[in-house]
Amino acid sequence: MDQVRQRAARDQKRLDSGAITSPKDLENLQKEIASLAKRQGDLEDVVLEVMERRESAQERVSELTERVGSVQSKVDDATSRRDAATGEFDREAANVTKEREVVAGSIPADLIALYDKVRAKQGGVGAAKLHQRRCEGCRLELDITEVNDIKAASPDKVVRCENCSRILVRTAESGL
Repeated sequence: MDQVRQRAARDQKRLDSGAITSPKDLENLQKEIASLAKRQGDLEDVVLEVMERRESAQERVSELTERVGSVQSKVDDATSRRDAATGEFDREAANVTKEREVVAGSIPADLIALYDKVRAKQGGVGAAKLHQRRCEGCRLELDITEVNDIKAASPDKVVRCENCSRILVRTAESGL
């Protein structure tokens, strides 16, 4: 665009200087100046359009940057909540592990070994509550023969569910 302006200025100077005397050369020079003026106008229109598009793009960038900041803020908040919850779970797991060790210390080793074996085999649950004649491990109701055998067993005898092999924990709600 600057080249067009410089050339138009140079041609205008030549025209104004009076150095060109030929009418044909004067006419050609005037046409060239008019052509350069039109070209300059076209280029200015293009520059204006580019500037408008740039401004629009900058506004979009600002909007998107703001949205990214908002999303990042939400991600940071969720991450801090997750980390806090994980910390709480870790503390809770440590407490439960300590409690388990204390309780496990008072249980005979052969019963702990049986529990661990059943637990490994049954997906992490080695003992289940007997509730209203139903094993809470497999959720099946025991038949009357099993219930009578459990009733007849001494309170310190380890009884197991015939369906899932879990150790049955008898309580007052067992239905015995």
